[in-house]
Amino acid sequence: MEYKVLALGDVASETGLQLLEKKLRSFKKEHHIAFTVVNGENISGSGLTRAQAESLFAAGADVITLGNHTFGKPQIASYLDEERYILRPANFTGRAPGHGLQRIDCGAFTVDVLVLIGRCDLDFNAENPFTTADKLLKARADDKPTFTLVEFHAGATSEKLALAYYLDGCVSALWGTHTHVPTADMQVFPQGTGYVTDLGMTGPDRSVLGIRPEQSVEFFLGGLPGRYQAADGPCTAQGCVFTLSSDTGLCTAVERITIK
Repeated sequence: MEYKVLALGDVASETGLQLLEKKLRSFKKEHHIAFTVVNGENISGSGLTRAQAESLFAAGADVITLGNHTFGKPQIASYLDEERYILRPANFTGRAPGHGLQRIDCGAFTVDVLVLIGRCDLDFNAENPFTTADKLLKARADDKPTFTLVEFHAGATSEKLALAYYLDGCVSALWGTHTHVPTADMQVFPQGTGYVTDLGMTGPDRSVLGIRPEQSVEFFLGGLPGRYQAADGPCTAQGCVFTLSSDTGLCTAVERITIK
């Protein structure tokens, strides 16, 4: 049987969250989505609060993922230990609170969600994402879920693509986040792993990665960076739908979507 998994790019503002509160459940129903993963680390500009996480779950997210801004709101740390379905990168230091890999029983199928952070241009003293994936996936080799999903929060497109080739056939789907710009390279790899380099972003249409264009321009002109200011105006949610087969545990199709 085939199931559709929806993955949405980084929610970059409160207005992006509000869009999902209005539109996500109806989109899931219309498109027969069985499971939804949303990156929520930028709802506060940098970081996520407990209230925002609860609102995102209520809007229809089954799992919330985080990346380099995991601890942008330090108060989230204790909540990450409590809440199984908010995942920070698994290759963070072992002293970091929270979880990087979780299994979810959806009744008709089970799914493992694994989050990793890249090391090119993201200096977080993280462990190697390739060897971390190896270690964690091999530990579950005798107890495999129906599907395995990997989010790779990384800046370098080469690092994302290389990991996808490395894990091809071992995971159902792998998608990239972090750069907030949707890529057009949706594909199913030779051994059956669905892939896209970056999902894009959920946030203001007229913005620079969710930020007010004027603020971003001022920064590149040499002005003081200041606190992130979310742009105004209508929002769009960007992401992909991965069609997965429970017979093989692999991907049969990847489609780019937008929600307005």
